[in-house]
Amino acid sequence: MSDTRCYMIVTCHIHDRDRFLSGYGARARELVGQFGGRYILMAQGAEALEGDFGDGASMVISEWPDRETAKRFWNSPDYADAKKLRDDIADVQVVIVEAPKL
Repeated sequence: MSDTRCYMIVTCHIHDRDRFLSGYGARARELVGQFGGRYILMAQGAEALEGDFGDGASMVISEWPDRETAKRFWNSPDYADAKKLRDDIADVQVVIVEAPKL
């Protein structure tokens, strides 16, 4: 087993929370599990200490076995369809990073 994990970090300003959670959120949760990821943080009300995109945002961090697995999820046709469910209801920034296990 690898000594590193991959983390997907999502910063999201949601404009219609009910629609977001019932559509995109439900589908994304299902797909993350199917593709081998797991959520380690889901929270609202981020406070930006520097910069401005994250202030007041929701944050989601998911953990993946490796970068390739995370990107397989991200680039899948199923997830491409799920992302359409958040069109016009959320502004999203997503990064992935590999890090050693602590």
